[in-house]
Amino acid sequence: MPPEESGTGLGGGEPDLRLAGLAVATWLTALAGLHVGAPTVLLVAAVAAVFCVAGSLHLLGLLGRPGRRARRHGWIAVAVGLGVVCGGTVGAARLAVRDAAALRTLAEQGASVSAELVVREDPRPIRSTTGRPGTLLVPTELVELRRPGGTRITGPAQVLVLAANPAWQGLLPGQRLTAQGRLDVPRGGDLTAAVLSADGPPLRHGPPSWAQRAAGSLRAGLQRACAPLPDEQGGLLPGLVVGDTSRLLPAVEEDFRATGMTHLNAVSGSNVAIVVGAVLLLARWCRAGPWLAAGLCGVALVGFVILVRPSPSVVRAATMGAIGLAALAAGRPRAALPALAAAVTVLVLVDPALAGDAGFALSVLATGGLLLLAPRWRDGLRRRGVPPGLAEALAVPAAAQLACAPVVAGISGTVSLVAVPANLLAVPAIAPATVLGVLAAILSPLWSAGAEFAAWLASWPAWWLVLVARHGARLPAGTLPWPDGVWGALLLAASTVALLVAVRRPVVRRLVAVVSVAAVLGALPVRLVARGWPPAGWVVVACAVGQGDAVVLPISAGRAVVVDAGPEPAAVDGCLRRLGVREVPLLVVSHYHADHVGGVAGVFRGRRVAAVVTPAWGEPEGGQGLVRAAAVAGRARLSTVSAGWAYRAGGTELVVLGPPHPLRGTRSDPNNNSLVVRATVAGVRILLPGDAETEEQRALLDRLPPAALRAEVLKVAHHGSAYQDPAFLDSVRPAVALVPVGTGNTYGHPHPELLAHLARGGARVLRTDTDGDAAAVSGDRGLAVVARGVPAGGR
Repeated sequence: MPPEESGTGLGGGEPDLRLAGLAVATWLTALAGLHVGAPTVLLVAAVAAVFCVAGSLHLLGLLGRPGRRARRHGWIAVAVGLGVVCGGTVGAARLAVRDAAALRTLAEQGASVSAELVVREDPRPIRSTTGRPGTLLVPTELVELRRPGGTRITGPAQVLVLAANPAWQGLLPGQRLTAQGRLDVPRGGDLTAAVLSADGPPLRHGPPSWAQRAAGSLRAGLQRACAPLPDEQGGLLPGLVVGDTSRLLPAVEEDFRATGMTHLNAVSGSNVAIVVGAVLLLARWCRAGPWLAAGLCGVALVGFVILVRPSPSVVRAATMGAIGLAALAAGRPRAALPALAAAVTVLVLVDPALAGDAGFALSVLATGGLLLLAPRWRDGLRRRGVPPGLAEALAVPAAAQLACAPVVAGISGTVSLVAVPANLLAVPAIAPATVLGVLAAILSPLWSAGAEFAAWLASWPAWWLVLVARHGARLPAGTLPWPDGVWGALLLAASTVALLVAVRRPVVRRLVAVVSVAAVLGALPVRLVARGWPPAGWVVVACAVGQGDAVVLPISAGRAVVVDAGPEPAAVDGCLRRLGVREVPLLVVSHYHADHVGGVAGVFRGRRVAAVVTPAWGEPEGGQGLVRAAAVAGRARLSTVSAGWAYRAGGTELVVLGPPHPLRGTRSDPNNNSLVVRATVAGVRILLPGDAETEEQRALLDRLPPAALRAEVLKVAHHGSAYQDPAFLDSVRPAVALVPVGTGNTYGHPHPELLAHLARGGARVLRTDTDGDAAAVSGDRGLAVVARGVPAGGR
């Protein structure tokens, strides 16, 4: 996740760090408590309390005479100890509620219950690991829980509701309701006491509050005002203004993620700063004094929070934005950093779960980067002749991105090289798009034509943001791999601190600049002259798209047939870009499961797709709708094909072998009605059986002559699952077996016995989870296999 920006100005002078120890200690202690439990963190807090008392008595001269160094740094140590006491005590109290025996026992039993709840945040769709479409996640607060038979529990415990019924979609924060379902144990790491899988629609108790109704009306008005706009801008604008991404196109979302701009689609400190800043400029134009200006900004802040709904994430963003107001009212820009420390302390004590929230960490780190790094960088640029406005525009995104980079790397396992320039290019468009979008929302209940005009004006800066994200996502080597998790974040943090300290010396600065330029100039000729991927003579590539399928068959330079699209648009788009594919004459969909069609938008991204062929079996409907929508949007011919259909382009031929007839009542009918395609590229036969399982494989053996299935290359069906017929594999007798499979998948793919069977048959096996993009290559010495940039042997 990329950074959020604070509303504070860039002030000079040395920062005041006296409250920082208190904030950091409170934060880290609460975070530890979420993982180690209440007894341990309470014991740590007790030890810290003893230390604080003893240290305070010593510094006051009541317990010995403190030395000079102790007087200088002692109170900072006491503040750290006090933070441990506060974070540990409050965390232990909330953890005791979370781990209450009565509720925990019911969750472990998977009990069926009726619960009275209060909605805490807007329901949001999630990608269900169970494959259920349309699953919503609804954070709630428990009022009362009843179990048939008399068990009754009351208390303020947090309950996470998983609901598939569409009636949950329209709920607003603060609404009271009753729901029935089955309890489950939460994953841990936060304050959620139980997970409730709801059986049906909620029973609502009265309407939401007037503030929530007003917010809902304005948000709906903004959607109406954006309806006439093009899909890209019309879907993005509500996300920029109020965090409503319900109409955001998947392709735009993927581009924003790839370029480190997803923070623009969530309510953050930058949204607060823009709205409050607009009011502040207006107040200063009217010659209002500091306290009146701060009061007007406070009113705007409250109104904006109501508009976007006061969920915990919004309150967090508003708090970060309010730091600037406090500094403004006090007339002391340097007060912003102590205000940040105080805000962190208060927020963590009010809601200890924030200590483990990545968005909270990004907000705090970005704000800290703006306060600690940006002023120095801005002043340094100005001393070197950079104009003041440009110096600040360069310093702000660079400081925020650098401060947040360790957390982003720990979450994503990558380090973005395009995030800073992309966010820098986006800066001029963010403020006008946000202000005009807020204006459209405010005008919508009063003057619909005016609201649509304001939204139309806002669509132009929104168009620029879409353009920056689209081109930034297509830059080669835009992200670099990095270790993920806590250790990856700590490694990058340590490297960043070491680099910041080192570049304070002029010699090191020059050395870093020379090395960076040399690396760029040295890598360019290598990329253009000695390109290692794709390998010469490739006939098929299985793309590394995670737990899903995407296979590419070349036709000519820049043109290829694509079979399936994987689960995510960005992954298949990246594979096609690495292969230099600019045109797709044919996209083959083997079946409609999400791991084969979820990335279909990525195939169309920046490419002309002439035709799409699909199987006759139209389930699941969600996948079918996704393919149809992509084909219509991309103006591609869409047709259904069956056994016997053939296609030829250049030296590539395809023929559909199966299913020989519709298969019903199997273990998975969509899998067993997959299109089974035999391709021939440069004389090499390649069998692509989709997710065909035992039933379809046996049907093919029964209906086809043995020679029809013979192929030199086999794309192993269903990610190497155990549902394979050994006779089918023996009939294919592949020399190369490509297994598209996701790293760390929970299905046990690929099955060890299947791999052993292929190896006994003499096949060389490549897996995308360990080898990356995997290619079969035809050359003078026969058939070889190459992993992305790394030769994996030949045959």
